[in-house]
Amino acid sequence: MKNRITELFGIEFPIIQAGMIWNSGWRLASAVSNEGGLGLLGAGSMYPEVLREHIKKCQQATQKPFGVNVPMLYPNLEEIIQIIIEEGVKIVFTSAGNPKTYTQHLKSHDITVVHVVSSVKFALKAQEAGVDAIVAEGFEAGGHNGREETTTFTLIPMVKEQLKIPLIAAGGIATGRGMLAAMVLGADGVQVGSRFVASEESSAHQAFKDVVVNAKEGDTELTLKELAPVRLIKNKFYQDVKELYKKGPSIEELKKLLGRARAKKGMFEGDLVEGELEIGQISGLIHDIKPAAQIVQDLMREFEAAKGEIQEF
Repeated sequence: MKNRITELFGIEFPIIQAGMIWNSGWRLASAVSNEGGLGLLGAGSMYPEVLREHIKKCQQATQKPFGVNVPMLYPNLEEIIQIIIEEGVKIVFTSAGNPKTYTQHLKSHDITVVHVVSSVKFALKAQEAGVDAIVAEGFEAGGHNGREETTTFTLIPMVKEQLKIPLIAAGGIATGRGMLAAMVLGADGVQVGSRFVASEESSAHQAFKDVVVNAKEGDTELTLKELAPVRLIKNKFYQDVKELYKKGPSIEELKKLLGRARAKKGMFEGDLVEGELEIGQISGLIHDIKPAAQIVQDLMREFEAAKGEIQEF
């Protein structure tokens, strides 16, 4: 399959595995890349030298393109960028920050840069900053997303209407049918997160994977907008947040409750009670844990089958 996204990244299918914190290590990224998609390492949960190790292992595990997702709100940002350059990574997805900060620096080292946004306004700012493509992520997505609460199927055509560079849809996409729908609305490719959390190669704790598989409609909610909006499974920690909101908390009180390493505790260490369990609304449609290669294959098989059904109308 050839289009603007497959040609930009040098991949077979326009499927990008999201660089999710505590889920996206070298095993997952290389498995997705080996199957024809684009695997991403999640730098947001890695100390600089850990990221270097994952890059090296990913390079050994695949000869195909892969990238690194860099949330720009995390510390050690300058050191992370330098490691990416030193290790010869050729694709970087930036998020949660100003794309002007590092886009031209990265591009000067022959690195393809993509920025993640949640609104038309920031899509245009990223395009102006010189990025090569945009990920437009809707309100349905897991983890940290936008305050606007614009859903994916509303966001994609609005961004497409004004954007000149390639567009990747994210948020609520876990099937080939969802992939086709996003592309009909104007996306050139899709970024898939939650479905890859429930993969054999994901670095998430097995207990968290099991929660994702067992999640149903309504089991997640976006919260903590005053800090950084995040979609969470409704566990005890989520309920504690909800109770605190009843008292009209200050930002400092919210930060105190959140504490440190809450996401690591939940997704990586498997504390389903006190941990922060980040996942998308689409988790209600995920019912099993599969090899990442099988997930890519399923997406493309369903995509082609759905295209065939539409042509019969």
